[in-house]
Amino acid sequence: MEAVIDFMKKEDEIKRIKTPWPTKNAMEQVYKMKLWGDNKTDFYSGEGSHNPEIVLPYIDAVTAFLNSFERPLTVCDLGCGDFNVGKKLAPHAKKYSAVDIVPDLIAFNKEKFTADTIAFHCLDIAKDALPSGDCAIVRQVLQHLSNAEIQSILKKLSNYKYVILTEHIPEGNFVPNKDIISGQGIRLKQHSGVNVLAAPFNFKVKEEKQLVSVNLNNTKGIIETSLYKVF
Repeated sequence: MEAVIDFMKKEDEIKRIKTPWPTKNAMEQVYKMKLWGDNKTDFYSGEGSHNPEIVLPYIDAVTAFLNSFERPLTVCDLGCGDFNVGKKLAPHAKKYSAVDIVPDLIAFNKEKFTADTIAFHCLDIAKDALPSGDCAIVRQVLQHLSNAEIQSILKKLSNYKYVILTEHIPEGNFVPNKDIISGQGIRLKQHSGVNVLAAPFNFKVKEEKQLVSVNLNNTKGIIETSLYKVF
């Protein structure tokens, strides 16, 4: 009997090792089924990457930050999506590493966007080692992830001097960081949103500054971008 139990434990462990985190499958499905919309391209990362009311103020604010340094920063875009935003920011960085979890999306981006200063990587930012850099950009990514994955990512973000974090949050008071299953949805339906400074994350930063806030009106919440100086 003990031998059978040991075998079952080993079999479960093998399954655990071979089975990827559900995020990869969920994100692949998002693009395959065009769950974030379809603008007739192979890959489309939704309004958050294409709506001018959201994108233009963000690009202006982040570009101003990147250009405020005498020596350009090395930037890591964690969750780069279809690179519609990243392509505007990359020229203002010394080196721009763009990361996403979907292999076909990264392959598509590599063919479409070619520059010596841009490098694309297919990684799961919750479990893989991340490219080194001065500044990490995480734009509307954590909102789709479980608390366990967010916690794993935040440990790695402490290795960057600056973190630019964008989240879709409810307008007004809300209970932060209600847990969800990773996927296309976010915490907004639970009247919650990600606040990395609050429990259970308690992300430690030296300085915090709001770069831009876009009110979507009609109870659709706020797209808020914050700059954190980590060390």
